[in-house]
Amino acid sequence: MCEEQETIFLAALHPHWGLVYRVCRLYCRDTDDRQDLQQEILYQLWKAYPSFQGRARFSTWLYRVALNTALTYERQRRRRPAAAPLPDGALELAAPLPAPEAEQVQVLYAAIEQLSAVDRAIVLLYLEEQTYAQIAEVTGLTVSHVSVRLVRLKKKLEHALKRALADLPA
Repeated sequence: MCEEQETIFLAALHPHWGLVYRVCRLYCRDTDDRQDLQQEILYQLWKAYPSFQGRARFSTWLYRVALNTALTYERQRRRRPAAAPLPDGALELAAPLPAPEAEQVQVLYAAIEQLSAVDRAIVLLYLEEQTYAQIAEVTGLTVSHVSVRLVRLKKKLEHALKRALADLPA
């Protein structure tokens, strides 16, 4: 990729970097895994950019590459042996006390993490304010299927959030 293409690529990627972070956040709990996935997504985007032909919007193409990379990463991660967990309380001194809003966001992410990979992708795209047609294009589903799944997912997440928030200390 020549320097001019690199500049164009980075300029196009910059407004969407938050999406890459959110994809990583939904597919990886561990900070190290999240950083590895971010790096892998960036690499895959860089590698695939010369073949981007502009038939779809850049953001749609980016979503597809990021989500496919996350799904592949998740499959590979499941095959790896798990690292030994830290003992209870090992990180308590280093972790700041979360604000109520941060707890609610954590509860939301925890609820989304319980969804299937495709459902997580649908929710992520919905939260990114993508249209049903754009979600369908990225996920390969029909628009009506996206609509039905979103209704069900909203109810499922609402129920999970109400249950989890009721369990939080006041």
